[in-house]
Amino acid sequence: MELRDFFSEDAIKLELEGNTKDEILKELIDLLGLDDKSEGMLFKMLKRRENLGSTGIGRAIAIPHCRSLVVSKLRVAFGRKSAGVDFKAIDDKPVNFFFLIVAPPLEVSNQYLPVLGKIAQFSKEPDVPGRLLELAEPRLDRDELLRPAEHVLLQREPVLEGRALVVQRDARSFREHELAPL
Repeated sequence: MELRDFFSEDAIKLELEGNTKDEILKELIDLLGLDDKSEGMLFKMLKRRENLGSTGIGRAIAIPHCRSLVVSKLRVAFGRKSAGVDFKAIDDKPVNFFFLIVAPPLEVSNQYLPVLGKIAQFSKEPDVPGRLLELAEPRLDRDELLRPAEHVLLQREPVLEGRALVVQRDARSFREHELAPL
């Protein structure tokens, strides 16, 4: 699985127009092509999630996400706001890059958390903000958006030769811990 497989051309907007957190969320939701009622429901779900704590993870990146019945499969959208928006990020800096992730409550493929984790991991790479600023055209950038980080984005099968691997997930990070030999 590669992250770019979840992006479609029409779900990438390289110059968001909104100037507030709510306007940005609505614009990202609009990229998913849902009907008005579904867009309203999804906006309420994302607002509830943001009220629990900002999805602004720092380094000018936010990953608003939730589970909702308005989608039948995992959907991902990307938006960029060159000027930045106050998203109440953990580093208190404006956010320029937004990765929206929405999945149904019961997802057979169970890709929601892995995709969220891969985007968070990708976001930690030192050159990511610069690369995201350089994106020029959604049609080409669907492939280019995440290509340089393929070593992070490719799903890895853990090698368990006599060892157990535990993945710790919390609101701020995704870390792997290797346990002692079995």
